[in-house]
Amino acid sequence: MAQQVKLNATVSESQLGQRLDQALAELFPDYSRSRIKEWILDRRVTVNGVIIDKPREKLLGGEQIAIDAEIEEEARWEAQDIPLNIVYEDDDILVINKPRDLVVHPGAGNPDGTVLNALLHHYPAIADVPRAGIVHRLDKDTTGLMVVAKTVPAQTHLVESLQLREITREYEAVAIGRMTAGGTVNEPISRHSTKRTHMAVHPMGKPATTHYRIMEHFRAHTRMRLRLETGRTHQIRVHMSHISHPLVGDPLYGGRPRPPKGASEAFISTLRKFDRQALHATMLRLYHPVTGIEMEWHAPLPQDMVELIDALKADTEEFKDQLDW
Repeated sequence: MAQQVKLNATVSESQLGQRLDQALAELFPDYSRSRIKEWILDRRVTVNGVIIDKPREKLLGGEQIAIDAEIEEEARWEAQDIPLNIVYEDDDILVINKPRDLVVHPGAGNPDGTVLNALLHHYPAIADVPRAGIVHRLDKDTTGLMVVAKTVPAQTHLVESLQLREITREYEAVAIGRMTAGGTVNEPISRHSTKRTHMAVHPMGKPATTHYRIMEHFRAHTRMRLRLETGRTHQIRVHMSHISHPLVGDPLYGGRPRPPKGASEAFISTLRKFDRQALHATMLRLYHPVTGIEMEWHAPLPQDMVELIDALKADTEEFKDQLDW
């Protein structure tokens, strides 16, 4: 079911020289820049009665704008009383610390029981925001911080901030293998050619950049801190696997247990029982979409990662006299 949208406005004199898509984003802040660009390309926008289908068309100021478009109505998802660990909330945004085993958005195989269903129960008015205000996602078994918009203008602003790389997201992870130094993986990512639930590095993929630095070395593993410049699906997991250091426990990208020589049965058991990717979104920093104030949140490591790191430390300590580093 499509919803008809009819909008009218006058370009202000102060918008002289602006591109059409930029001016419309200012005139109609309830709609995202990408949606406005689609309307222009679909010939849904007239300027002084003339259809303009070039987003970069320059304006002089004073033009009459009319938009006649349609929006597909969002699927109506069910509100469900699912607990949320809310780190911060105000009238415009909320920040949650997502646990493992929780999908962010309903989809194939996960029709409900998601963060989105929980948001609809916690704040029913969020039903009027596309995707219930979800701006970015975490994989089902990745834990940590996510920001959610409670209003359409807040969502529009946050999505644009994400595209402009003004939102900083940092993660902690445990990778297989001893990494000697930090670095950057700058490799494009696309859907895997045969495994449709997997992503892969591919020259025709979308640009993807992950920065990483070493936090701690263990005998055969590395604890690290990572920062995303882009937000591709499974980005950290794919990039780390690509450089032959998949994340511990990663079921898709090669994180099978690889205990070092001589490891105790208890340590081997800990590695084998760690059944998700060892990845946690630990820091989120952004400019508030309404006040413009810079805000930052931190989420401590979940208990399963704490126990994994403790086991890695104990194993390394046990064999410290045999290490050559």
